[in-house]
Parts: sequence; structure tokens; C-alpha cells
Amino acid sequence: MKVTINGTAYDYVTNVKDNEQMRLSFFQLAKETFDLNFEPWYQKGYWGDRYITYALLSGNTVVSNVSVNVIDTTWQGQKRRYIGIGTVMTAAAYRQKGLNGWIMNEVLDEWTDKCDAIFLLANDSVVDFYPKFGFERADEYEYKMMNIQPSSTTVRKLDMDSAQDVDLLLDCYKYGNPFSALPIENNTELLMFYCTELLNNNIYYVDSYDAIVIAGQEDEQLICYDIFSKGNENIENIVSAVAEEHTKLAVLRFTPKQTEQCTIEPLHEEDTTLFVLSSKENPFASNKLMIPMLARA
Repeated sequence: MKVTINGTAYDYVTNVKDNEQMRLSFFQLAKETFDLNFEPWYQKGYWGDRYITYALLSGNTVVSNVSVNVIDTTWQGQKRRYIGIGTVMTAAAYRQKGLNGWIMNEVLDEWTDKCDAIFLLANDSVVDFYPKFGFERADEYEYKMMNIQPSSTTVRKLDMDSAQDVDLLLDCYKYGNPFSALPIENNTELLMFYCTELLNNNIYYVDSYDAIVIAGQEDEQLICYDIFSKGNENIENIVSAVAEEHTKLAVLRFTPKQTEQCTIEPLHEEDTTLFVLSSKENPFASNKLMIPMLARA
């Protein structure tokens, strides 16, 4: 669709995935803007219909984009559909021309009535941009489990180049995270974006618990990004299974349902602020939650 913004004509395309030239241009802009490499994720077939690009093009070149992630979750026993807005970017030569704002209005017009909440994570340079569209800041909180006691339980690191290991990950993913207050459900696209690139060396299978743990060690801390299991074992045992011997605590990158065994503190992420659309529900306003790591795109 042809559109004119501030006197300049652009093509507006609601999904670049199936056009090779546009897709490659989108990948290039994401690389230049965020140092993100979408190519392996796409080539392995994980880009489906839950990650949707909204782009303005000059010729066949993507010059501005806003993406939508469709996220299903369960909040306080109720199924919810949340929309995560991400990959908000404009090529350097096209900034300050109103392009991202134009796309944002289109995205909100399409999705506001189709979901229960809309959120995004903004860097410090644009925190004054999003309130113009009805977004308000929200605080996030981080939980730490202090009673981690590394165990001798057998753990195997999965190889994301192995079809068998990928199948095992996806099979366990169907269980969801039974320990999460805000679990991400039915979105293998987001899962595999992380597991093909950013966290591909951090995926473990605990056979005795039939559980997948996505985690990494940082000195005396185990950073636990997510857990997928039937929930037949307690979270402490599952997390302890992947902890190195010198581990003193586990930092959870999701909000646990049971918080008695945790310390809690405000989440301070450098150059990152959570915004939630004020006209929709906002579970972050009166609950000490965080956006799960695997929903941050």
C-alpha cells in the first residue's frame, strides 16, 4: 500500500517475511540497529505467524519498522492474549520524519481491540516517545532463590543442531512453565529465537524430572531463564540440578507463582524501561511482576 508521510511516499507492508529482498533488508536494518541476527531463526523455519512486521519501505529497502509478537499466557487462572511490541527501528537517514509514529498508530489501531494487554520495552533514548501513544511506565521486579544446593542429578546439555534435541525441547515446551505466574504459552517462535542464537548453549535436560531448564552460570549466581516440565517436582530441585557446585543463589528471569522461598527487589536493567498501554489491562500496576525473558523481543 502506498502512503505519504510528511510529503514523502513510502510503501507500507504488513509482513516482509515472504519477500526475499524485503526480508533481507529487514534483517540488515535489525543488524545495524540492534545487532540482531534473524537469519538463522528464519532459515531453520521458526518464523511463523506470531511475529508480524509492519514496515515502511523506500523502493525495496525497509527504512522503518514496528513488530508485533502475539503472546498467549495465563494470568490468575485466566487465559490472556498479550501483544509485545518490539524491533522498533528506523534507518539513520530516515529518522525524525514521523515514520515510527505513523506505524505505531497503525499497529495500535489493528491490535488494541484484539488483545488484553500491550507492552513494550524501551531504551532510554525514546522514553518520551511512547507516552504520546497512551503507554505508561511500569515497574518490574526480580526474584532470587537463596536456598540452592547443587545436586548430583544427571543433566545433559542439549545441542540445538541436533533434530532429536530440538524435538525434546519442543516436547517439554508443551508442558509450559508450571512455576511461572505469567507463563508464555504456544509461542515456539519466541522460544526458538532465543534457543537458536542467544541462549543456544544454555539449554539443559534433567532426565529424572523430565524437565528442560534454560539457564546460565554467572560466578556464584545461576541465571534461570525458563523451565518447562509437568511440575511433578519442586522448583528448587529442578534449578539445583543445573547449578554449579559453587552456586549460592538462582536469579529467576520469570515471576514465580510461589515466592516464599525468594527475595524480591526492583529490576534495574540498563537502558530498558517497561511500558504498558494504559487503556488495556495492566497486571504490572499492582503486582510485583516482570516480563519473562523469553517474551522480551
